[in-house]
Amino acid sequence: MSDLNSNSPFNFLADKVYVHRWPMTSLPWSKSSQEKINLDLNKNPEKKNIMIQEKIIWINDYKFSKIDKVGITVPLFKKETTMVFEGHFEDLDAHIHITFMSKNFLKIFNDLMDWKSVYCEKFD
Repeated sequence: MSDLNSNSPFNFLADKVYVHRWPMTSLPWSKSSQEKINLDLNKNPEKKNIMIQEKIIWINDYKFSKIDKVGITVPLFKKETTMVFEGHFEDLDAHIHITFMSKNFLKIFNDLMDWKSVYCEKFD
């Protein structure tokens, strides 16, 4: 990653995104909210644009803040990277899974690890 101290975001495309209510003790999602998430993200086969800037993660038009419990993995037998985190959008709490399979998955993994070390260091 070039300069994590700048306000420049970094972007990549995700192959799969799955967003669900979490923790289970949080307020239940309305049926319309769940249907919108399913239509826009969970069951949408198109690639999703991911933009990360400081402590905000955008997935298409969804803005996630209050980022917590970030995990980033590379199962080498699949040539993909998965990022999992907890976040807040609109008035909902969620657990988010982002998976991408690209030729530069290791570069994205390293960028995410650099980002995590700067902005989510309390989880290391």
